[in-house]
Amino acid sequence: MAIVTSTEMFQKAYQGGYAIGAFNVNNMEIIQGITEAAAEVSAPLILQVSAGARKYANHTYLMKLIEAAVIETNLPICVHLDHGDTFELCKSCIDGGFTSVMIDGSHFSFEENIALTKQVVEYAHAHGVVVEGELGRLAGVEDDVNVSAEDSSYTHPDEVEEFVSRTGVDSLAIAIGTSHGAYKFKPGTKPQLRFDILEEVGRRLPGFPIVLHGASSVVQEYVDMINTYGGNMPDAIGVPEDMLRQAARMAVCKINIDSDLRLAMTGTIRKYLAEHPDHFDPRQYLKPARENIKQMVRHKIVDVLGCDHKA
Repeated sequence: MAIVTSTEMFQKAYQGGYAIGAFNVNNMEIIQGITEAAAEVSAPLILQVSAGARKYANHTYLMKLIEAAVIETNLPICVHLDHGDTFELCKSCIDGGFTSVMIDGSHFSFEENIALTKQVVEYAHAHGVVVEGELGRLAGVEDDVNVSAEDSSYTHPDEVEEFVSRTGVDSLAIAIGTSHGAYKFKPGTKPQLRFDILEEVGRRLPGFPIVLHGASSVVQEYVDMINTYGGNMPDAIGVPEDMLRQAARMAVCKINIDSDLRLAMTGTIRKYLAEHPDHFDPRQYLKPARENIKQMVRHKIVDVLGCDHKA
C-alpha cells in the first residue's frame, strides 16, 4: 500500500454513512498509536500535520515516519496539511509529498477566500493532490489557529455551491458549532450542533464530502488525570460522540481529532512521572502514553466514526 489521496476514501464514506478519522500527528509515538489502532480494525486513515507540527518535528522526519507506518500497517493513509493559511505553505507541502492540503481562507472576505483557494486548487490538482477549503469560522485556539467567539461564524449554506464551483475544491470544512481546542462548551450548557446547516449544505451539494473540525470530545478521564497530577485545566464539555456519529451518517466524510490525543498523552505522562519520580527514561513514560492514544483512536474509529473494516 502507498500514501494515497482521500478521494476514494470519501466516496466510500459518503455512500456508507461513516466518516474517516483525521488525526493530528506531532511525533513518532502519536503516529504509532494511531496507525496501530487503525491496523487492528482495518480502517483507512488521514494523518494530518499542522504548520506548528511541521515546524516542531520537521517535514522530512514526519514524512519518513508516516512512510514507515504505511510499510508496517499496509493501510491506505492520506497525508494532509491541516489549516494551511498561505499558498506558499500549501505548495511546500505538495512539493514535499503531501497528498492533501487544506487552504483556510475563512478569515478573508468571500471573494478573497475564493481567489486564494482557487490558486491552491490549480497547483494541487496539477500535481495529483486534493484540496479542502473552508467556509465559516470555528472559535477556539489550536496551534496557529486562534479565533475568538466574537469572530466566529456559522457557514452560510447559500454560499457553498458558488464556492465549490468557482474554486474546484474536493471537500469543504463548515462551521456548525464545533470549536478548536479543549474548551468547547461550558459545564451546565447543552452542547448543540447546527444539523440544520449540515442538512441544507448536503442538500445543496449532494454527494460532496463535508469536513468537521474541532471535533474532540474532551475525555474527562484525561482532564481529571492532568488535574490530579499538577495540572489546572478548567472543566469543559467536548462534542458529544453521538452528535459526531450523527454527522458521519449525513454528509460529513472527515472528522478531525487533535485535542483528545494531546489530553491522553499529557495525562498519561503526568500520572506516570508522579507515580515513578525516579524514572528518567523517555521510553518508560512514552510507552503507556502511546498505548492510551492507541486505545482512544480505536474507540473513535469503531464507536464514533464507524470506519472500521473499511480499508
